[in-house]
Amino acid sequence: MEQELRKAKLPLFTLETQQSLAQFDLIGFTLQYELSYTNILNMLNLAGIPLKREERGETDPLIIGGGPGSFNPEPLADFFDLFLIGEGEEAILEILAQIASGKKEGRSKQAIKQELLKVTGVYLPEFYTVEYTDEGKIAAVTPLPPAPPVVHKRIIRDFERAYLPRQELVPWIEPVHDRAMVELFRGCTRGCRFCQAGMVYRPVRERSPAVLTDYLQKIIAGTGYEEISLTSLSSADYTKIEEVLAMLTDCFAAQNVKISLPSLRIDSFSPELAARFQGERKGGLTFAPEAGTERLRRVINKNLTDEQIMQTIEAAFAAGWQRLKLYFMIGLPTETDQDLQGIVDLARAILAVGRRLHGPKAGRVQVTVSASTFVPKPHTPFQWRPQLSLAETKRRQDFLKEHLVGRGLQFSWHDPALSQLEGVLSRGDRRLGAALAKAWELGCTFDSWPDQFRWDLWQQALSATSLEVEDYLRARSYQEILPWDHLSAGLTKDYLQREDQRAETEKLTVDCRTRKDCKTCGVCFHLETNPQLAGGE
Repeated sequence: MEQELRKAKLPLFTLETQQSLAQFDLIGFTLQYELSYTNILNMLNLAGIPLKREERGETDPLIIGGGPGSFNPEPLADFFDLFLIGEGEEAILEILAQIASGKKEGRSKQAIKQELLKVTGVYLPEFYTVEYTDEGKIAAVTPLPPAPPVVHKRIIRDFERAYLPRQELVPWIEPVHDRAMVELFRGCTRGCRFCQAGMVYRPVRERSPAVLTDYLQKIIAGTGYEEISLTSLSSADYTKIEEVLAMLTDCFAAQNVKISLPSLRIDSFSPELAARFQGERKGGLTFAPEAGTERLRRVINKNLTDEQIMQTIEAAFAAGWQRLKLYFMIGLPTETDQDLQGIVDLARAILAVGRRLHGPKAGRVQVTVSASTFVPKPHTPFQWRPQLSLAETKRRQDFLKEHLVGRGLQFSWHDPALSQLEGVLSRGDRRLGAALAKAWELGCTFDSWPDQFRWDLWQQALSATSLEVEDYLRARSYQEILPWDHLSAGLTKDYLQREDQRAETEKLTVDCRTRKDCKTCGVCFHLETNPQLAGGE
């Protein structure tokens, strides 16, 4: 399609009105994954919009970014006018109102931007100057008046009353996720030290079963969908999961509407709960032990014992499931070859349980191990940790490839070079803007597609801009200024450092749902909010 647009000299246009993107006042991108960044540049170019903010004029659109990538948007700072840090349902209305009133009053784009600084959660990178040391570390980030020294994330304090659409568009073609979806709750209290989403979406705020049921009744009536997905970071943690499931079953059983969860935690799994979501059809189940040994799970604050895992697996196989997928990470802090062997031993033990319980059907038992490479993410306790080198990543992958073989076992892994680039972009600074532009010029797009990814071109782009991969994958000291230090997710640095230190001594931090008057991470205090649980705890 891109080739046809360029061949016909047509700009990138909207599906609904066929207007060029360049004709709009505001263009928004969700920064869901770092490896989509070259596609953003490509879309701007296809629309005829100058890539760099400083090259755009009064008639060009404002470019805004949001989503998880906005918690460190510095690699994109040259190309975007503003970012929204945090949740957008309420903030986007304020942003649009400021732009609309500014246009109506004939104000310049710069004057409109000055007003946008007043919207909580809005970050405009041009109002912050960054200085570097001779070694390439950040020496200072200085806000220019009237920009605040720190931009605090935006949150919805009353999630129960948060906006939910009353009508949904139904596409003409079948999409990947061909179902109605609703967010049970936002946030997570588990405190896994590697997990950016669990940190930046705090605090937990649940919707009531009544709100969920009312919404889904309207959506199913208006769309005819035959499946409902109950989404969140850890859906089985919803305090009223049994109650909402019973209510939805009563509402939709006659219409044969299926209810599903995106995933089930090992320590909240029960065959009865899983069967209620999956019905009689026993497809595959997916679990995420994350690490192969109890020791390493304590390091990452994943409070799971081998005994708990095996009890859950036995219950799943006994209830009729034959195919299991297990997610692990390699390269977690303090990982050794013993931990890699733990992945192998755990997978083989699980396969043995399946074969024992399925008897004559044992040949159908399948255990798939998927191992991704750990990337230290901003705003997590591991944000100071180093990432594995390319060579060491390949060595550890080769270890697992060699040992995870045999009938009933499958192993899948991520391209180690892809993980290297993800690490560079996720913890990068503004200097990467030049490398991004160069990579796009060299032809890099769809970087997350293995058949499109060109690591050789990315290396060429980094070299041309005098940047080294190792500069971004290295360990950082607690004293070093991080590229995202002026953007706050509400977590205190003391908390993140304390959690990093607790990881070193394998100390667990309990789920904050179980603690009264908890001030551990600082989110509720700094954002003047509280958790919101449907169960009322």
